[in-house]
Amino acid sequence: MDLGLNGRVAIVTGSARGIGAETARMLAKEGAAVVITDLDLDAARETASGIEQAGGKAIAVQCDVRKEDQVRTMVGAGKEAFGSIDVLVNNAGLVKDRTILKMDEADWDLVLDVTLKGAFHTCRAALPFMHEKGWGRIINISSRALFGNPGQANYSTAKAGIIGLTRALSLEQARKGVTVNAIAPGYIETEYIKSLPNYDTILANVMAKNAVTFPGETSDIAGAVAFMASEHARYITGTTLFVTGGRYG
Repeated sequence: MDLGLNGRVAIVTGSARGIGAETARMLAKEGAAVVITDLDLDAARETASGIEQAGGKAIAVQCDVRKEDQVRTMVGAGKEAFGSIDVLVNNAGLVKDRTILKMDEADWDLVLDVTLKGAFHTCRAALPFMHEKGWGRIINISSRALFGNPGQANYSTAKAGIIGLTRALSLEQARKGVTVNAIAPGYIETEYIKSLPNYDTILANVMAKNAVTFPGETSDIAGAVAFMASEHARYITGTTLFVTGGRYG
């Protein structure tokens, strides 16, 4: 299936590794030029290099999405390198898990600022370029945790906020030719999760709650993002696609 992404330009935040890196690789395979952006510039360069070695187009730009000036510089670098900005994937995020009485203000602010304020900054920076062409796709990465997880008040709040942002922007931007959707992953096996000492326990707990009999992989999220970025999703906006193996609560 031709997704119609050949010649498009995509920004994927937090794309040095994990879900972001796999998403960038998949978009590049579909013909998009990709801006790999992350705090970890060395890892971002490695991911961009891998895409180029596979025949794709990519650049690496260091960026702290909490900082508006850095975001605008990053988006500008993508426009300068490839001529436009067509697709924005807001993937950057992190966890700082603690129960609410042990969670300090810094833990709260960091998670909200990276996940939610970061998406605010990137949308504001990228949308004018999408308006120039009358075409754009914004895909925000939320999480099944938006329903609430113990010890993740900050993360659950940020990911629920992403859904509100998605809905509001979808209504604002539809007549500009820009669709805005969200992907809510469930448990996804990343190299980080596999490296945890309690990985076996985590996996067993997840599989006891999943409807399907296997864990999710980064390619499952990347495929969902690629579809939402494609011409085939032109009549979809304001939607959250749950990629959770059937688990919601």
